[in-house]
Amino acid sequence: MNNFGTFDYIIVGAGTAGCVLANRLSADPAIRVLLLEAGGKDDYIWIHIPVGYLYCIGNPRTDWCYKTEPEPGLNGRSILYARGRTLGGCSSINAMIYMRGQARDYDEWESLGNPGWGWKNVLPIFKASENHYAGNSDIHGGDGEWRVEEQRLQWEILDGWRDAAEQTGIPKVDDFNGGDNFGSARFQVNQRMGVRWNTSKAFLRPAMKRSNLVVLTNALSTKIRIKVNDNLKCATGIEFEHNNKKHFAIARCETILAGGTINSPQLLQLSGIGNPAHLQEQGIAPTHVLNGVGENLQDHLQLRLAFKVEGVRTLNESANSWFGRAYMAWQYALSRRGPLSMAPSQLGAFAKSDLLQKTANIQFHIQPLSLDKFGDPPHKFPAFTSSVCNLRPESRGHVRLKSADARAHPAITLNYLAADADRKVAVDSIKLSRKIASAAALKKYRPQEFIPGPEFKTDEELARAAGNIGTTIFHPVGTCKMGPSNDSQAVVDARLRVHGIAGLRVVDASIMPTITSGNTNSPTIMIAERASAMIIEDRALSTREPA
Repeated sequence: MNNFGTFDYIIVGAGTAGCVLANRLSADPAIRVLLLEAGGKDDYIWIHIPVGYLYCIGNPRTDWCYKTEPEPGLNGRSILYARGRTLGGCSSINAMIYMRGQARDYDEWESLGNPGWGWKNVLPIFKASENHYAGNSDIHGGDGEWRVEEQRLQWEILDGWRDAAEQTGIPKVDDFNGGDNFGSARFQVNQRMGVRWNTSKAFLRPAMKRSNLVVLTNALSTKIRIKVNDNLKCATGIEFEHNNKKHFAIARCETILAGGTINSPQLLQLSGIGNPAHLQEQGIAPTHVLNGVGENLQDHLQLRLAFKVEGVRTLNESANSWFGRAYMAWQYALSRRGPLSMAPSQLGAFAKSDLLQKTANIQFHIQPLSLDKFGDPPHKFPAFTSSVCNLRPESRGHVRLKSADARAHPAITLNYLAADADRKVAVDSIKLSRKIASAAALKKYRPQEFIPGPEFKTDEELARAAGNIGTTIFHPVGTCKMGPSNDSQAVVDARLRVHGIAGLRVVDASIMPTITSGNTNSPTIMIAERASAMIIEDRALSTREPA
């Protein structure tokens, strides 16, 4: 095994969090940083054209191409579970939606024993890294790297849906990111002039000119090295494979896992850190007992309802026409506008599935198109899709090894709709979707539901329909839960240090104790920003000379 060298910090994963960490830690020229990415460079053209997510998800060049285990709640289906595998990670293949969630999300994190993670603490962090098109304000920042813009196209059918939502009690709002996102608005997106803005562009590329930062792509991390002295455990570096050779790198200060909700717990387990019973099933000797590793998996399950319409243009017609596709390409090439510049969802809404909810607990993503499933071509008739997801699911899943081989995909089990409360929210969400579609503002388009179909009527039938049409919206979190040491499921503390192992942190969406009320990419940037500040603070304390 080759010695790749010694660094102050080794970061595993150049995704959303890893790019931020690499930038912030390497800003000090005295700090040597190694960033390891299992995927390749983000030089694939479809990463940068917004509609290119269609060619990135399910593509091994940019996606891990995971699949879930068969899900009882989805009537036995196994579904595609995309995770970014390139510089920028999921920010290179996601929906580009800028969303923070609700103030209550972060206040709940703090109430669970994580001081400093309340809304009042995290809002300034969101603002500091934000580069909002409207500049600085009470809730937005204009001087950071993370670009946020308005979308560059409109659809009459989406305007009609928004009017219909208002008629059913969902008000029109201007911005989802002030702490209470109840209402409907056009999503703001992470783009710059019609081109995807990922964390590689925003944070990593400016830092790559620094001589103290080494970025290695196509480097698969296989094991965390742990040293034990007098029952004290410390991470000392990483073993990885690159160019068909095995290497190790030494971390003087810390090894930081930023592989995401699937890869970070997988690497911990491969290193003997986790539930001993699960590890021994794969022939891995337990190094450190942390029963919460890989547990507490949460995701937003979206239910995709689709409606045929009349007398209005949708993307279906253009996508099924040679002329339409040529015009869209010409429009984008000329002005970076039109359908090729659009995020998967242009219009969103946050609502309450029932009157007992204190804040919005469901989120709509509305698209001017329809298809049978992701990856299929759009239908040949005009239609729109009304996707709705439960923002605060009670069901919990897990990520567990299937093999001691780091190249083998782990078992991903979501347990969607396992909780009675989640099934009720699903039924109520379908009913609300239908109520909006039948409102006066949409009547002139004569919407006709065909997914799942009007034949599903009773609550029992609607729950079964939810299992048929439910799919991930790609927001997994929670598998390295943040919490105090007396929480049996906690993996890291409030400073994201792994319980019981010095020199090891996890910094990505896996540390979320509960899922945020909306898209999870920008909250992950916030987590990385906060962690970077903590790491720098801890370094200063450790190197300070005693008085």
